Amino acid sequence: MLPTSSRQIHQNGSLNARDAARHTAGAKRYKYLRRLLHFRQMDFEFAMWQMLYLFTSPQKVFRNFQYRKQTKDQWARDDPAFLVLLSIWLCVSTVGFGLVLEMGFVETLKLLLWVVFIDCIGVGLLISTLMWFVTNKYLLKHPSRDYDVEWGYAFDVHLNAFYPLLVILHFLQLFFINHVVVISSDWFLGYFVGNTLWLIAIAYYIYITFLGYSALPFLKNTVVLLYPFALLGLLYVLSISLGWNFTKGLCWFYKHRVQ
Repeated sequence: MLPTSSRQIHQNGSLNARDAARHTAGAKRYKYLRRLLHFRQMDFEFAMWQMLYLFTSPQKVFRNFQYRKQTKDQWARDDPAFLVLLSIWLCVSTVGFGLVLEMGFVETLKLLLWVVFIDCIGVGLLISTLMWFVTNKYLLKHPSRDYDVEWGYAFDVHLNAFYPLLVILHFLQLFFINHVVVISSDWFLGYFVGNTLWLIAIAYYIYITFLGYSALPFLKNTVVLLYPFALLGLLYVLSISLGWNFTKGLCWFYKHRVQ
């Protein structure tokens, strides 16, 4: 059983009035950004542990979020170490894409800036805000100001789900491009392997997102977050039947948006 905090915390995750004053969104954001400037205060070992378990046992990662709520009165991470390591992964894998696609230094730099600020930060903020709105609007058991999904937690759920997708599509897939997933031609084995990697990556994203919100005791009907699996399976079958090559499309997109 997870240890409990000495503070008075309601079972569904709400704070009493005294603690709420010290745990406003602004205070949490300030603490997070302050730690971002102090690497020695970051627990990179724990962040690496989380990255490993997101592949092998993602439930354990969200059990730790529950423990943080009991001990620190917040669901969202207060340590930016995971974000820093994710950024390093993103940069290294993007440079790898630049090498595989035979981009020059300037083109690779443009691709890196685009992937970091548009694909990761921009899309991440959009998805997190959308999920924050939907869960607070439609999935709360008892709508109240005291019980709601923190935006920071929604962003953390996105980062957790994004990491396996990043490793599969931006790292593992690199070893197949131009060898198995030949982007200059369309053959069955190529788009079968490439599209299967996309299937696994997006399935990870959907499942980890579901785990993230189902871990919150004040949400209901979180199983609806698994419904996109049906559309994903249908799209995969269609892509194999019609010969669509998602990896080829991604490489074409990367090449042309940096020119």
